[in-house]
Amino acid sequence: MGSIFKPKMPSPPPPPPVQPLPKPPVVKPVAKPVTKKEEMTKAEKKEVEAREEKISKEQAAIERRRKGRKSTILTSPLGIQESEESKLKTLLGE
Repeated sequence: MGSIFKPKMPSPPPPPPVQPLPKPPVVKPVAKPVTKKEEMTKAEKKEVEAREEKISKEQAAIERRRKGRKSTILTSPLGIQESEESKLKTLLGE
């Protein structure tokens, strides 16, 4: 019954029109670095190879750390992954 006796709320004013986005600034293209190993000098080749080796070592370390954490988890969606031998009682208790 409360809605019968209360006055109606006035509708909110319409939102202002949307302003168009400003045009993005024009960016001048930068000269592309030489990527073909045939066109590089020996020093550039060594630098690129060193950089690639560093990246591969970092990725291997990340994978090794990730694998290390996963190997400590003893359960899976299927349940505990414990062998039957480790469940046997010992002389000192369970």
